[in-house]
Amino acid sequence: MKSIGEKLKHIRKLNKLNQTEFSQIIGVSQGALSELEKDKYKPSMETVVALKEKFDIDLDWFLFDHCRMGSNSGRFNVKLDELETNLISGFRRLNLEDKQEVEGILDLKLKRYNAL
Repeated sequence: MKSIGEKLKHIRKLNKLNQTEFSQIIGVSQGALSELEKDKYKPSMETVVALKEKFDIDLDWFLFDHCRMGSNSGRFNVKLDELETNLISGFRRLNLEDKQEVEGILDLKLKRYNAL
C-alpha cells in the first residue's frame, strides 16, 4: 500500500482524528507524529504497540504491507466479497497515475454521499 508514515496518516484520517488527538492516543507528541507521517523516522516499538492496542491494526499490514485475509483480528483483516476482490485485483494492475485517479473518483463518491 504505502509507507509507514502514510499508513499512520491513513489510520488517523480513517478515525477522523486530527494530529493532536491521534498523537495523544498513541503517546507521542504532535510534532513527533508529524515527523512520523512524513517518514522522517520510524515509530518506536511502544508506538506500534499503542497502535495495535488502541486501533486494533493488523501489524502484518502496518509493518510489512500484507494482510492475513480471513482472520478475525484487526480492522484491516476482512473477508472480501467477489466484487471487492475483482476491484482490488484490477486496481493492482493499474499504473500509479491511474491508481491516483481511481482514488480521486472514490473520494468524490464518498464526499457526495457524506460517507467520509
